[in-house]
Amino acid sequence: MRLLLVALLYLLICPALSAPLPDPMLATTYREGVPVHAFLVSEKLDGVRARWDGRALWTRGGARIAAPPTFTRGWPVEPMEGEVWIARGRFDEVSALVRRISTDPQSWRNVRFMAFDLPAHPGPFAQRVTRLRALIAAAGNGHLALIRQHRFATPSELDAELARVVAAGGEGLMLHRRDARYRSGRSEHLLKYKPHEDAEAQVVAHLPGKGKYEGMMGALQVRTPEGRHFRLGTGFTDAQRAVPPPVGAWVTYRYSGLTSTGLPRFARFMRIRDEMPPSDSPP
Repeated sequence: MRLLLVALLYLLICPALSAPLPDPMLATTYREGVPVHAFLVSEKLDGVRARWDGRALWTRGGARIAAPPTFTRGWPVEPMEGEVWIARGRFDEVSALVRRISTDPQSWRNVRFMAFDLPAHPGPFAQRVTRLRALIAAAGNGHLALIRQHRFATPSELDAELARVVAAGGEGLMLHRRDARYRSGRSEHLLKYKPHEDAEAQVVAHLPGKGKYEGMMGALQVRTPEGRHFRLGTGFTDAQRAVPPPVGAWVTYRYSGLTSTGLPRFARFMRIRDEMPPSDSPP
């Protein structure tokens, strides 16, 4: 009995290494005809999406992120969603950091949690942003910041903003309908707008390289969530060809439309995913 009580007490006072989280709100793709004026627009950051539950940080898949206490000091008890982020083009660094068990504050000195939503708040998105801004100001912690939201009146203004962000090294934009309440799952009220499409596939084999890639990986044989197979042979550094993503890993690739047979056109490797994508479609 004493051992049982000790175990129960431990579970109450110590955060688990992994835990299920509510399904997040997931984006669909921006299409012509969307009423741009009805949305708030922010940059799509190339970080690791995470959720703060009021006590700890978790990945979308439910893995605990071992951030040091100084990183989350003063954060609100309200759940927040955001991106663990360093800067444009530094996804690999922040992804590796999130996977570490170490909580060395020095390694987290340049990292911020870029918050963009309050999943437990009952109000529309515009109200959630106002509340989030107040919570972040009250926290007084430089590691916690708000992703800036903008309003645009026309599609041409939105296109100009996309061009500016991409030219500066960004990935694209996120559009969130101002009057929409938070709902789990794929939503037409949350849109992504990028110059290229991207998706996920699982590595099923390493194909050998030829010529200057002799003795290295030449291409990945991958399988989409729908079961389609194709080769992914560009976008890799020499270091990634020497130590390629392992069989079974999920990778993100960029492409430009589909071929007549339904396969990605001009597919190019982008990065390894830390966790399996949602079963319905990629984020």
